[in-house]
Amino acid sequence: MPAATYRIARVQPLDAEPSQIEEQFFVRNDAVDFESPDGKAWRVIDSPFTTSRANQNSPARNGWNINDFVSQEEFTFLAPSNPLNVFGMAHNTGAPGRALPPQAFHKAASSVIGPAAPIKLTDNGARVDPEAELTIVISQAAKNLTLENARKAVLGMTIGNDVTDRDAQKSDDLWISAKSPDTFTPAGPWIVVGLDDSELEVGIVHNGEALETSTTQNLGWGVDEILVYLSGLMTLHPGDLILTGFPAKSRPIAAGDEVICKIEGIGELKNPVIQAG
Repeated sequence: MPAATYRIARVQPLDAEPSQIEEQFFVRNDAVDFESPDGKAWRVIDSPFTTSRANQNSPARNGWNINDFVSQEEFTFLAPSNPLNVFGMAHNTGAPGRALPPQAFHKAASSVIGPAAPIKLTDNGARVDPEAELTIVISQAAKNLTLENARKAVLGMTIGNDVTDRDAQKSDDLWISAKSPDTFTPAGPWIVVGLDDSELEVGIVHNGEALETSTTQNLGWGVDEILVYLSGLMTLHPGDLILTGFPAKSRPIAAGDEVICKIEGIGELKNPVIQAG
């Protein structure tokens, strides 16, 4: 497994009071073994997205001041950021994707949910597929990046699930109805900083069955190239998420299912599937 420098997560205390603006803190963990006791003891840190009001820490509370340590049993993981923009890469698998110009699509920021939150399906009989994707988390505002400096805009990598309604995708050329329904972008559980993302195994576990995997080496356009392409079109903002593409195998999901997206060096993003409403 590639060595990870450290992890950052956006979390909510279990005893947080209900509010229209959910309570959030950022925490950091430097342990190499995620499942060890040290891997479950997190240190409260300032927001890594210092220029984004959407990603600021909540007001200090007892036991949650900067540099306090909190146990993983004391909080739930939220999506790793509250993004202004969420992008996905179209036809970005292998040589066929490489043969085409890079092309991105928008996913609604309101479609983002965190680990363990349910993916909600409408009762229309459509085929809906999950897609486990290496996801770039932007650290700072960036425009017109080059291959030489693209990484300066990257905080780290997380897991994104590009849930897609295939029937809607066929009838909607812009894919908005296929990609942006509420809950169609699970992300998390944390950001891994310093990860070598050149060849990470990617796959899905559907109801306990591991499907055929692939690696990030089989993406058509790599991370740096994607950053150059997108930042040439628009300014990237702190906390923005960029889903890079899905090179492995998937399977349609239905209410009652559980889907786990796995990426080597990052971990697992697990979400149940339920019927909306």
